[in-house]
Amino acid sequence: MVSISTKYYQIILAQGVCSPIGASAIFFVATASVSTWFKERRAFALGIVFSGSSLGGVIFPIMVNKLTVEVGFAWTMRICAFLILFLMVIANLTLKSRLHHQPKKINVHQFIQPLKEIPFLLVITSSFLFFLGVFLPFNYIVQMAVRNGMSASLANYLVSIISTLSILGRTIPGYLADRLGVFVVMISVSYLSAILCSALWIPSRSNASIIVFAALYGFSSGGFVSLGPAIVAQISNLEELGIRLGTYFAIISIAALISNPIGGALVPNPATDPFWKLQLFASVMMAAGSTGYVVVWIYLRRVKAKERVEEV
Repeated sequence: MVSISTKYYQIILAQGVCSPIGASAIFFVATASVSTWFKERRAFALGIVFSGSSLGGVIFPIMVNKLTVEVGFAWTMRICAFLILFLMVIANLTLKSRLHHQPKKINVHQFIQPLKEIPFLLVITSSFLFFLGVFLPFNYIVQMAVRNGMSASLANYLVSIISTLSILGRTIPGYLADRLGVFVVMISVSYLSAILCSALWIPSRSNASIIVFAALYGFSSGGFVSLGPAIVAQISNLEELGIRLGTYFAIISIAALISNPIGGALVPNPATDPFWKLQLFASVMMAAGSTGYVVVWIYLRRVKAKERVEEV
């Protein structure tokens, strides 16, 4: 659809409406299905699954930049579509849930019910705050780098650098989470992301410092993306995991949707306006979300301690 679009509204409908609906359905099903097969190593397994999107984040920007020059925009989009189709055939042939599928009537109450549980509500609130800031570096680092003198050709590789390190960020923290605890690792990588934005991204002016930030931030933010669903799985009944993940993704997607316009309002003209307001906003939101996870962790530890006392 994008390849034959000639007007702005057509691109919005194709890439802004239809494509996200399909992508979210694919992402959601893969997350829920894989989670049913693992308990002790669930975080690591999900990290491996999510690293696939990071690999796509490395390949597609470079692929699109090169092909657009050689074959034009329309055929670039078609080639991307054929690649995705090929990969989807493999996914459809190999993806399966461990639990037997039982069709159920879906009603709104099923999606609202988990919000009445304090741990789940706190997790969603924390993730919502974090998502208000986590994608702003992805969306604005290229403009910020060009503004500070980096060549456009080099700046276009920054997102690929973030995605490359995100592959490690989505697997290594998952591996550690299965051994140290998912909340401990989540809190660590979340605070690291916030600190990197405020302590490294804001003062960065040279090519080297911006590239270093992109690499480190790719690792830390990748850990957050993969561990969020692992936390939801940990505090949920597996039979209800599909509905709970649906509620989780539906709510945090709102934060991801509005964060970019907020960033645009903070930097109306990237060519002349300073970026520090956007960078500070991203850092504060991620720090707030990280603190929320600390609250959830402490709350769950107290609940477990109380249960042990009652058993005695």
